[in-house]
Amino acid sequence: MSEPSPEARLWDLMQGALVTRALGIVADLRIADALADGPRPVTELAAETGASADSLRRILRALASGGVFLEPSPGVFGNTDASELLRVDATRDFAHLYGGVWHRAAGALDAGTDAVAFDRAYGSDFWAWLAAHPEERAAFDRAMVDGLERRVERLAELDWRGDETVVDVGGGNGSLLVALLARHPGLHGIVFDLPETVRDEASLGDRIEFVAGSFFESVPAGDVYVLSTVLHNWPDEQAAAILRTIRAAAPEHGRLIVIDAVMPPGNEPDGRHRFALLGLSLFGSRERDETQWLELFAGTDFELESLRDGLIEARCR
Repeated sequence: MSEPSPEARLWDLMQGALVTRALGIVADLRIADALADGPRPVTELAAETGASADSLRRILRALASGGVFLEPSPGVFGNTDASELLRVDATRDFAHLYGGVWHRAAGALDAGTDAVAFDRAYGSDFWAWLAAHPEERAAFDRAMVDGLERRVERLAELDWRGDETVVDVGGGNGSLLVALLARHPGLHGIVFDLPETVRDEASLGDRIEFVAGSFFESVPAGDVYVLSTVLHNWPDEQAAAILRTIRAAAPEHGRLIVIDAVMPPGNEPDGRHRFALLGLSLFGSRERDETQWLELFAGTDFELESLRDGLIEARCR
């Protein structure tokens, strides 16, 4: 297959916001679920979901042109391998967020100001807005489970003494610690997050407890602290404050594990460059390269031991 022309590449990028919104719409309507048993007429799908048949057909045709859904006969649509992914909770929730609240926030992005786009669009910061919208908070927490297996694999392969207390700072619904402790039965865990975090505490078992609070004020005592895809949500000043809060609670033997991207140099095709614009839109934050991570840790009492993409290890000084 030949490379797309410069014109085609540019047009695809310019129209990306329309596709994002279309994916959010079909995710919210659960169209992929409605097609689980095979292709169906769009009139049936519209009647079942309360959508306009004409609008829904045009949305599905646009997505089918990109390999998401198929139209085996006029006005009849079915799933593809790509649209089947929208039946997975985390993927569907990401489509909902990207096509909804994040879509509007990105529309407010402006290079002429350092003001956070989300704050200007919604009149509050993202975390306060989530606290006021429990259904969106639940969607966000479910979406954060995406990639869980990869993160657990990275954690599980590290050296563990076997009897440590692991504090997952900003740990959401606790799914990361549940999976980690299943592999290391001697560990104990604390999930630390805001009180409005949507969770099922019964699912945490008897070796994990949930503690509510703000990581800008204090965190529970433990042996190992985990920050899984947390620091990229915060500008440098706040990210450093989180690290200082953890260091204040950590014992001298304590260690810190950060699961986050270390951006490579250059501009080779990498979806994380576009993802970085989401952080800029929502939080005024950044995806950090090696130099930026070194600068961030330089202002803390943590000593970096390992700095590689996806996994950063540090110990208390």
